[in-house]
Amino acid sequence: MNLRILLVTDHFPPFLGGAHRQSHLLSQQLAQRGHTVTVATSWQPGIAETEADRGVTIHRLKELRTLIPALIRNQHQQHHPPYPDPVTVWELRKLIRRTQPDIVHSHGWFGYSCAAALLGTEIPLVLSTRDYGYGCATRTLLHNEELCTGPALQKCLPCATKFYGPVRGVLSTVGVHMGRPLLRHKVRGVHSVSAFVQSIVRRDLLNGQADYKEHGGEIAAMPIFSFLINDTSVPDETQLQMLPTEPFILFVGGLQPRKGITTLLDAYQQLSGAPPLVLIGYEAPDSPKVFPAGVTVLRNASHATVMAAWRRAAFGVMPSLWPDPSPGVVREGMIQGKAVIGTAIGGTPEMITDGENGLLVPPDDSTALAAAMQRLVNDPAFCRRLGAAAETYAVNFMAEVSVPRFEQLYQRVLSHSTTQLSGSSTPALQQ
Repeated sequence: MNLRILLVTDHFPPFLGGAHRQSHLLSQQLAQRGHTVTVATSWQPGIAETEADRGVTIHRLKELRTLIPALIRNQHQQHHPPYPDPVTVWELRKLIRRTQPDIVHSHGWFGYSCAAALLGTEIPLVLSTRDYGYGCATRTLLHNEELCTGPALQKCLPCATKFYGPVRGVLSTVGVHMGRPLLRHKVRGVHSVSAFVQSIVRRDLLNGQADYKEHGGEIAAMPIFSFLINDTSVPDETQLQMLPTEPFILFVGGLQPRKGITTLLDAYQQLSGAPPLVLIGYEAPDSPKVFPAGVTVLRNASHATVMAAWRRAAFGVMPSLWPDPSPGVVREGMIQGKAVIGTAIGGTPEMITDGENGLLVPPDDSTALAAAMQRLVNDPAFCRRLGAAAETYAVNFMAEVSVPRFEQLYQRVLSHSTTQLSGSSTPALQQ
């Protein structure tokens, strides 16, 4: 059954990032499978408001603040706020009337405007939860550097204010808090990128409902995909020439303390006979300014360049301090048959089985991380065995495997919606 699908996402090319690539791949794969796909994403300066990309029509929608140039703080990339934006809602309603989608699938904080735009319609809304943003204004699920036990205004306000600053902190906290009832009213299906994220969604968005399906909703935990079996994208040879000629340890991600960069650099300096360490990522205000000897840094590399670097690496390290929902770095390493050392927090332990297809260490423990790295350096055969097992497991992250699962989720949601229209008045999510 071919569907008319409206994909609505905070993140989309031409910008780089795992979420951007995932949204783009999903739209392309659904179109190739015969569905009529329309994408709605945030308006960006200097980029066409409407364009066609291999059968997918892309619409970039403005927000209230982007109508006033003086309110645009980031000239590089705009992000949707955590509340329904009136201009975006109006634009979405016009787009929905024009395209008549069978189903709307939203990613990120765009979901608030989607839910508002769909009020008064019976079009089902599926929500993808790639992080913790529907309960946590900072999206990190951290409170005072520890796992948060759940949202409450009295603790979220100071936490978000410290993270963003006073104005954005208050707006984000109030938006997320006030938006949850709207989402519970309109959402008919929830996709989470890991079982850990699903547990947080149940707690923080669904009010702990264990009987969600009994109320006409669908919930599914599926690893998000980032890869095609036959990927023909071309890496940047100039950046690849900067890599060491010998096998190296690879880190990919934001060069930030919460990504574990400080812990990694401390651990690296404890190694004996260490191979080179390559860091590929983007800089942030809290990124290190000085790196130890033996460290090579590549900034803002394309996905194809990252994957080419993985092929040359000995193994990878993903030492996040925060509960990474479903780290793309682990997927990238596994798909290239490399062992990855990750931290035992968030969705990472669902991907890495310690000692079988990778290694797990406690977060923020440079001594344990150094010991795990030294183990792989000293025992290349063990490192290769872990990598081979990781590659076998990585088939779960291929688009060709994952997209049919999304189609099945859409069909289940549509089936429930049809049943409700036939006589049931029970909402998908109880207030």
